[in-house]
Amino acid sequence: MEHTPDAAWLTQAVSAAASDQQGAGNLLRIVIVVGFLGSVFLGWFLLRGYKRDD
Repeated sequence: MEHTPDAAWLTQAVSAAASDQQGAGNLLRIVIVVGFLGSVFLGWFLLRGYKRDD
């Protein structure tokens, strides 16, 4: 089994997602979902620092 670098794996994943007849619909959906989940995680991470331990 050959080791592929991360950049090559990412390129293959993006090209496979965008190769459907729908265009970039699946890729755009993935980007939106990951961005939304990332913003929720970032908000949770930042807001937990303001928790009071009184």
